[in-house]
This record gives sequence, structure tokens and C-alpha cells, in this order.
Amino acid sequence: MLRLGFIVNPIAGMGGRVGLKGTDGDALEEAIARGAKPVSPRRAVEFLKRLRTLGLEPSLNLLTCPRLMGECEAEEAGFSAEVLPMEVKERTTAEDTKTAVRLMIKRAVNLLVFVGGDGTARDILDAMREAGSVPVLGVPSGVKMYSGVFAANPSDAAEIVEAVIKRQASVMDLEVMDIDEDAFRRDRLSIRLYGYLKGPYVPLRLVGSKHVTSETLEESENQLAIAQFVVEEMDPEGIYVLGPGTTVKKVADLLGVDKTVLGVDLYRGGSLLKDVDEKTILREIKNHKKVWIIVSPIGRQGMLFGRGNQQISPEVIKAVGRERIIVLATKGKIQNLEAGVLRVDTGDPEVDEMLRGYLKVITDYREWRMMKVQ
Repeated sequence: MLRLGFIVNPIAGMGGRVGLKGTDGDALEEAIARGAKPVSPRRAVEFLKRLRTLGLEPSLNLLTCPRLMGECEAEEAGFSAEVLPMEVKERTTAEDTKTAVRLMIKRAVNLLVFVGGDGTARDILDAMREAGSVPVLGVPSGVKMYSGVFAANPSDAAEIVEAVIKRQASVMDLEVMDIDEDAFRRDRLSIRLYGYLKGPYVPLRLVGSKHVTSETLEESENQLAIAQFVVEEMDPEGIYVLGPGTTVKKVADLLGVDKTVLGVDLYRGGSLLKDVDEKTILREIKNHKKVWIIVSPIGRQGMLFGRGNQQISPEVIKAVGRERIIVLATKGKIQNLEAGVLRVDTGDPEVDEMLRGYLKVITDYREWRMMKVQ
């Protein structure tokens, strides 16, 4: 029997679609005011249901937290679970997560699975520095998830648990990254290594931590060549959804507009609508046939959708269509992809399946290659 600790951060990821890039500090209230909906409960249920599909329930002793921190999700998934004797209020905090970690370590869990983002991973690391360490696995549900403890998606997380039960997973030190969300919202990426958590490692199931691309002359020239090609091919009557990243920003620079580096923007006819959310994108592209999405994968992870660009939601992707997604990646970024493939985790299995297969990736001026998306 595997004694599995299960923690859900019910507010993780709520800032994504509404364009807030996180829920730290006062951002949660703003996210709620903008109509943000919980993400983690659905991801948690998806993970637990996949465990049942794999036939793992008889091999697990599930220990979880009260109410929306795990108990409700376990009930919805039809999973029998023991609930920790701790008080959880309607609005959970980082201290609730830390308390749960301490209690679970006292109860000798063999593996701790959490549903959340980078902030949740940091809270768990803080608690383990005091209470002791057990292997940790993250089910991605935040906005960015730059740390290396996360599975690619809830289904892969369940399969990692299966590998642990079958003793087919090694244990490694995995990076926990510290992101300054206030700086992130001001369009500045401030990222540092916060520490390490031990976690189960199964090749191709974990996405690894984000790699920040070095601003070398060669990299910059490659980005510029890509941007020149893209601009030459753009339809003057089209609407372009511009994803985050320095490569996409090079496109905007050549167009003469001041794009955000870390946000999603809309370009049309020489003008730019900056830092838009999902609702704005859907409103602006409604009834327009000439709409394209321009994105670049996250360095090392290879994530195209579902990390840091949740404003480009499944609904937006379906409205635009797979054939009008333009993917940009420098040769250096492609060489550094951990798994050699691109990934998607939109939160909608149907859209993820639609995106899988092979996509054309622009790698230089009038150069591209076909890359597998999984």
C-alpha cells in the first residue's frame, strides 16, 4: 500500500484566463472581481479519476485535507479518503498548505501529491525544511509552473504514481523556482532557484523547470530573422493573438508596436490591444475569419499552451483553429528541449488532442521544421 498525501490549493491558477498571471497577494480579489473561476478542483478530480481508471485505488491509502483542499474532490471522484483533523476556512492560505504538509509527514505518507502552481511548491518546501522531507509530485494547476516538480498534466501525474507503486520511478532532486509575481505583472521576469524537493522521476512525464534563454547575439539574430519572415507573411487585414516571450516580441517590434513580454496582446491593422484576458480576446475575434495565434514554447519545457498563456484558452484555440497557429522557436531553444517534443496542457482534453500530432515551427528566415506535439 502506498500512503499518498493529497493537497489541493483551490485558488491556484485563477489569475490565468483573466490576465493576472497569478493569485499572490491582492491579485486573488482582483481575479474574482474579473470573473475568474476555480481551476484546481477540476484538475484534482481529473487526476483522481485517472488513478481509478488505472486500477490503483486498492493500492492506495489516500490522506487528504478537509473540504476544497482535497476532501470534496475525492468525494466527486468516488475515491475513499481519510481526512486530516485540521480546520480549513472558506478562503485558504499558504499556512493551510504548510499545516497539511506537517500533519502528513507526521502520518508517514510515502508520497505527497499537490494540485497547484509554483507558489504552492514553495509553501511545501518551506514546511518540509522544518518538518522533514518526503517525495513530492505536482499536478499542474497554476499560471506559470516553472518548477521541475510538475507532471505534464493530471493524467501523466497519475501514471507517475502508478510507476511509484510498481517501483519503476527513481527519486531525484527537482528544482523549485521562485517567481516575483508583482514584477511579473509589471512585465518583468524575475526568477530564481528557491530550492529543491525530492520527487519521483519518470522520463517524459515530468516537464522539468523553465530554462531562461540567454540573450546572446546569435540568439537575438535568430529571433530577428524569424520575426522578419513572420511579418512578411502577415495578412494586413488579419487579427493576431500574440503570446508571451521575447521571440514573439521581436515580431511586434518590427511591426512598430510596444508588446508586453509576459502578457498576451492583440494586433490588428497597426494597433495593439495590450495585456488582454480571455474574455477580451473572444470578444475581439468574434465573427472575424482572419485570425491567427502566434506563440513560442517555454524554454526547456516545450509547453505551447497551458503555462503562462492561459488567456489563450481552449475556447480561443477552437475559435481560431489549429491551422492558424503560428509557432516560433529559435534553433537554440529547440536544441534545449528536454524531451525533444512540444507539449500542450490547455485543461481541455479535446483541445489537447486536437493540437497533438505535428506542427510547423518557424526556426529562421524562411526556415521551419515539423515538430511533434504531445
